[in-house]
Amino acid sequence: MYGFINSCLQSLVMERFGHETWDKLSSLPGVQDTFMTYMVYDDILTLSLVQEACSLLDIPADVFLNLFGEHFFLFCKQAGYDTMLRTLGGNLIEFIGNLDALHSYLALSYQEMNAPSFRVEMTEDGDMLLHYYSDRKGLYHIVPGIIQAVAKEFFNSRVTMTVLNQSEEVERTGKKEHVVFLVKQTNQAHKTRDQDQSSDRGEALFRTMRDRCVSLAGKKRGWNLIRAVVYAEKGSLQCIFSPCYPNKLWMEEKAFCNAFPFHVVFDEDLKVRQTGVNIQKFVPGLQAKDATLDQYFTIIHPQVTFTIESIRKFINSQFVLKSYKDKNSILKLRGQMLWMESLGCMLYLCSPKLRSLQELQDVGLHLADLAQHDVTRDLVLLNQQRLAEMELTNQLERKKEELRILSQHLEAEKEKTETLLYAMLPRHIANQLKDGKSVKAGDFEVCTILFSDVVTFTNICAACEPIHIVHMLNSMYSKFDRLTNIHDIYKILIDFLKVETIGDAYMVVGGVPVPTETHAFRVANFALGMRIAAREVTNPVTGKPIQIRVGLHTGPVLAGVVGEKMPRYCLFGDTVNTASRMESHGVPDHIHLSSSTYSELENAGFNIQERGQIEVKGKGQMTTYFLLGNLLVSEDGIMGKEDGGTCLYTEDLRGQRKKECGVRAEWRDAPSDGVIALDDSHLDTVTPFAWDISPPYETNENSSNTPANNINSRLCVLL
Repeated sequence: MYGFINSCLQSLVMERFGHETWDKLSSLPGVQDTFMTYMVYDDILTLSLVQEACSLLDIPADVFLNLFGEHFFLFCKQAGYDTMLRTLGGNLIEFIGNLDALHSYLALSYQEMNAPSFRVEMTEDGDMLLHYYSDRKGLYHIVPGIIQAVAKEFFNSRVTMTVLNQSEEVERTGKKEHVVFLVKQTNQAHKTRDQDQSSDRGEALFRTMRDRCVSLAGKKRGWNLIRAVVYAEKGSLQCIFSPCYPNKLWMEEKAFCNAFPFHVVFDEDLKVRQTGVNIQKFVPGLQAKDATLDQYFTIIHPQVTFTIESIRKFINSQFVLKSYKDKNSILKLRGQMLWMESLGCMLYLCSPKLRSLQELQDVGLHLADLAQHDVTRDLVLLNQQRLAEMELTNQLERKKEELRILSQHLEAEKEKTETLLYAMLPRHIANQLKDGKSVKAGDFEVCTILFSDVVTFTNICAACEPIHIVHMLNSMYSKFDRLTNIHDIYKILIDFLKVETIGDAYMVVGGVPVPTETHAFRVANFALGMRIAAREVTNPVTGKPIQIRVGLHTGPVLAGVVGEKMPRYCLFGDTVNTASRMESHGVPDHIHLSSSTYSELENAGFNIQERGQIEVKGKGQMTTYFLLGNLLVSEDGIMGKEDGGTCLYTEDLRGQRKKECGVRAEWRDAPSDGVIALDDSHLDTVTPFAWDISPPYETNENSSNTPANNINSRLCVLL
C-alpha cells in the first residue's frame, strides 16, 4: 500500500485515540514517524498496525476497520479530492459505479496501486447489491464505513449494509475475496439549506401551475389540460429526457475506423469483426480470418474470464486489455464495452493506456497516432507534468524526513555535549558561558575542600601495565562520581561539586559555586562513601582492595573562570593548599580533618577521633582529627543503597526542596546537626567519566613527606 493509506491510519489513531496510542504503535518494526505519500509500503506493515491497534485498544477488527473507512473518506476530502469525489455521480449508485474509473485515473499517478473493484447490481425486487472484489482478504469491513460516510455527506441519506455472501468467485480469478453487500438507503429526516431552497422553489412552481390549471379548467380536461399547462409555462417544467435515434447511421465505415482508430468489434464467440486503423497497425494479427480477441489480448481489469457473458455482467466497468506482444512493447488499451443487441456483437471503444511520454515511446506510438478528439493526448502531456511534480514532492518528503532524523541526531549530540560540559563546569556557570556572558570571580567566605589519593600509587604504576592502571582508576573514579549524585549534586544546584581528578588524586568542594550551610556535612559524608567505595576496587598488583588517604579542610576561597578557548573553573587560596596538606599528612584508609572542619562537624552526629598535634609543612603545629563514621546515617544510606528518599540534609526539605525530594522527613532531636537519617533508593544512574589529567604536584606514599611545591606557594586546582 502507498504511504497515503498508512498516513490515514496514523491520523485516525492520533485523532480518535490520542498521540500516546500512536507512540505505542510506532514501536513496531518498520513504522515511521512520517509516511511518505508516494512511497510503496508492504501490506504486512499496514495489516500489522491494524492488528496491533485492535489488540491495544481492545476493540474488534470489524469495528476498527469501519472507523477507518469513515475516516478514510474524510481524509481524502482533506487531501484535496473533495471536488473529484463529488462529481463522480448524482446518486449513490452512480457514485459507486464510477469508483473503478476513479481508481483507473489515480493509477496514472500511483502506478503500483492495487485498488479494489466495485459493481452495483439491482435485483428484481429493487434491492441494491454491492459487489466488492479485492486481493486483500479481511478488509471488507472498510467498505460500509466509506459508503455510509459518502451517503451522509453527498446525498444526505442513511445507509445500512449487510453482508449476504463472502466467497471467491470464478469470474474474478485474480482476486482473492468477493463480498456481496445488501445496501438499504433511506433519506435523512433533516434538510439542508439547498434542499429547503429547492422545496421553496417547488412550492412556488406548484402554485403557478395550480393557478394556470384554474384558468384553463373550463377549456381543457384530462391530459389535454396537463399538456396545455406544460406548454403554457414554455418549458418551466423540465420533462424527462428521451433520446432520439436516427433511422440509419449517417457515417461511412472508413470514417468510423479513422475517427476511432483503436476500436474493436467482436461477436459472442470473441471473433474479431472490425478494428480501427491504428490497432491494425500494431496488432496486425487481428485481421486474420477467424481471429479471436483473446488470442492477442487478455483482460487485466476488471479481472474476469474472457467470455461474452462475463463482459456483459461487468458492462458498466471500464475495461483494460493488454496485448500478448513482446514484453518491451506491451500495448494496453483502456475503454468502454458497448453491447449491440441487433448485431449480437460487442463494441470495444478504447484508446491506449499511457502514463507518460516515455511510455508512449516505449510502445512505439506518437501523439499523431491518437485521434484529435481523444483526451489521451492531453492526459499524457498533463500527467507528464504531474509525474514531475510527484517526483519533486517525493524529494521534498525525503529531505524533510532526513532533516527530521538529522534534527533528532543533533538534539542527541547536543545533550551529550551539554552532559559533558556540565561534568566539567558548574551548570549555571556553563549556561552563562553558552549564552556568551562573562563569569565574574567571587569570594566564598566558607567552604569545605577534600583531597584524596591512592596509597602506594607510584609502586602500583611501576609494577603494572598502563592499561591495568587505567582500568583501576576508571573503576574507582566512576564510583566516586556516582557518590556526587547521591549527595544531591545537581538538585541543589551543585552545592556539592566534584572539582578535579589529577592522576590518582581526587578533589571535591562543598559550598562552591553556590553557598550552602551543610557544605561540611556533604563533604564528610562523601569522604565516608569514598572510603567504602575504595574497598570494592582491586589493587592490580596485590589483588587486594586499594587504600586511599583523604584530607578535609574548611575555609575561604576565591573562585572564577579562567581561559577562553578551554575555560576552567579555578579555586584560589590557602584553603586549597591546607586541604592538600591534610591529605598528604594523612594515614592510609583514614579521613584526616583540620580543626576548622572539625568545628563544622562537631555535635552533628559524626564519630570523630582527635589525632593530636602534628607538624604540617608550611603551617607548623596543627591539631587534627580523624573522621570515623556517621552515627545518624548507615553506610547503605551514604552509598545510596537504602530504600526511600535521597534527602540527607535539612536544607533539602525547605520550601521547594521538600517537594523535589518527594519523601516525608521526620526531624530528629538535633536541630543544629543539619543531618537527617533518611533512605536513599530512587537515585538516578550517573554516566561515569574517566579522567586522564597529568598531576601538577608530586605525592609520596610516606605520610610524613610534603608536596614538592614551595612551602609558601598557594595550590590552585582547575575545574
